[in-house]
Amino acid sequence: MAVVSGDGASRRHSLTTVLRKRADRGGDNVLEVEDVVLRFAGVTAVDSISFHVVPSELFAIIGPNGAGKTSIFNCLSGVYRPAQGSIRFLGREIAGRSPHHIASLGIARTFQNVELFGNLTVLDNLMLGRHQHIGYGVLAAMWYAGRAKREEMEHRKVVEEIIDFLEIQDVRKQPVGMLPFGIQKRVELGRALAMSPELLLLDEPIAGMNLEERGDMARFVLDIKEELGIAIILVEHDMGLVMDIADRVLAVDFGRAIASGPPEDIQADPEVVRAYLGEQHAAVSTPEASSS
Repeated sequence: MAVVSGDGASRRHSLTTVLRKRADRGGDNVLEVEDVVLRFAGVTAVDSISFHVVPSELFAIIGPNGAGKTSIFNCLSGVYRPAQGSIRFLGREIAGRSPHHIASLGIARTFQNVELFGNLTVLDNLMLGRHQHIGYGVLAAMWYAGRAKREEMEHRKVVEEIIDFLEIQDVRKQPVGMLPFGIQKRVELGRALAMSPELLLLDEPIAGMNLEERGDMARFVLDIKEELGIAIILVEHDMGLVMDIADRVLAVDFGRAIASGPPEDIQADPEVVRAYLGEQHAAVSTPEASSS
């Protein structure tokens, strides 16, 4: 699946500085995961996984069904508490922290299945992503005056720019539940962006989409990385997409890391081939088997 990044100038996308990541971190890692272990009743779902993500990187995690990819995401986002190991985000230890605390630090996430409020409009769903940035209280919200009104206008401006960035202007006032699945996935991506994240976790963002919708989503993911400078961890089964857009890839199987490196190296790794296709295909793919 060939993917070409959209031309930011021709598309006239201009998100506010609240979503632009201009800070120079001096090469420091955005995320550092060291020897993370997750168990369920004696079953090890994540087995001593370690990796890091650098600023503005698109890091992909691949593996067959049941390999532990979503479990890793759940550890990163606070849904699961690892049995051991360290997860450091921007230098802070977050392993075992609550999901809302981790989100407030700057990690946003999308899900395999769309998790939106179907009776609310696109605009309202995206405004929910700004909740953690609201600084006024209940009384101010009831009167909708002063600080509450000013902040609401600023958050609305951010959301409108995200709507423009994701090219969903035509459906901005429509209930999400009435929209096609591909557009709903785009709205969920927009809600994650509305949180102004430093790290974006995308869990199978193109699952269930048709070919055109997949191409659009891949373009938006690349634009988020290249135009906004947001680091991304991508879990995806579409190997064509992963090999086209990822900077580095981590392959996992049965909760263990089996390979890590550039996409072209991972694609040719016998352990990765074996995990996806089985022992027979892996043997055929090795140089020794090809020359015999």
